[in-house]
Amino acid sequence: MHLILFSVFGLVCVAGAVNLLLQRHPINSALSLVVVMGALAVEYLLLGAEFVAAVQVIVYAGAIMVLFVFVIMLLNAGEEEQTHGSRVAWLLGLPGMLAVTVLICWALIQDRTGQVAIGQLPGHPADLAQLLFHQFLLPFEVTSILVLIAIMGAVVLAARPESVQETKREQ
Repeated sequence: MHLILFSVFGLVCVAGAVNLLLQRHPINSALSLVVVMGALAVEYLLLGAEFVAAVQVIVYAGAIMVLFVFVIMLLNAGEEEQTHGSRVAWLLGLPGMLAVTVLICWALIQDRTGQVAIGQLPGHPADLAQLLFHQFLLPFEVTSILVLIAIMGAVVLAARPESVQETKREQ
């Protein structure tokens, strides 16, 4: 049953990611990303990582996505302009995608002896907290500062000086 649920939510995650890429409006893309984050949280639950699943929902599907939607609304982004892509992207992207697909299929077909069963991986929340807030505290804080800088940059880009608006009114 776990394998069936894992596969179903894996397909939901992939479908949400494909939908994210195909959407023309940024808000719809952000909502598709929420679906991907939710499906990943269920995947973590099925793997027995309840703490990581809760963090996935609270931090990514909750807080980060609210920030994304806020920045999109602040910038008043409209429909995205579609292009056909560059030749380099087609020449390198297609063989790269094919190679990764073959590698994933090969890994799934291989003999599964010696692998850890689902839900049997170690990862007590206290151990994760010890790693996150002691050993990896600096990268954790740098990431939060980078997100804050990105939001401040979006606010600066969205803000129009009053002199520019007054000049447009006078003309």
